[in-house]
Amino acid sequence: MTCLLVQPGAAGLDLTLPPELDWSHLQDLLQQYFQLSEAWWLPQAPVRVVCGARILDGEHWQWLSGLLQKQKLIITTVQTEARATAVAAAMAGYSVEQGIMPPPTASATLPALYLDQAVRAGVEIRHPGTVVLVGDVNPGGCLVADGDILVWGRLRGVAHAGAQGDSRRLIMALEMAATQLRIGELVARTPPSTAFYPEVACVQGDAIVLYPARDFGRTTPGGVF
Repeated sequence: MTCLLVQPGAAGLDLTLPPELDWSHLQDLLQQYFQLSEAWWLPQAPVRVVCGARILDGEHWQWLSGLLQKQKLIITTVQTEARATAVAAAMAGYSVEQGIMPPPTASATLPALYLDQAVRAGVEIRHPGTVVLVGDVNPGGCLVADGDILVWGRLRGVAHAGAQGDSRRLIMALEMAATQLRIGELVARTPPSTAFYPEVACVQGDAIVLYPARDFGRTTPGGVF
């Protein structure tokens, strides 16, 4: 499945353009995404466009810049493997990072594991990608994923995202009351008082922090919603 990826970057947003789509189809996807998605980014947020081997000329950059400006987003950096794209981006006034793109992590290329059940005490579920659970994780239950963990229910057991050491991963739950949260190599406990709204756990600096899901994209550098 083709995926248009908009996610937090080092200073703002990363916009990754799928290389297999023709330009007209990509334009349609971009317009649909920004029309249907609620704006979660900060005004005037910088954008790094990750192009890979895709060839983009001056007209392409003019169109893309205009689309993002309507969303109060500003292209600042272009990451590309193609010299022609690098030249066109530089002429358009963008900073260029040229070279072979690092391969995606293994968990990003694997299908997610979808479960429609409760995870009971004494049960441990492991998956080398992302885990999506519709149900509760009871005390004594455990989810371990190399990707993200999304719990559409109460998380009252243990959750370990980014189990191979990836601290960029997230843990999300409708009710975050875990006995232990782990992301990459970091470990944390949730506060004793449970919030009555969905929360997202992520790594900030050298600690795991919790954000209300409704504010996550606005209170973190970029956001995923």
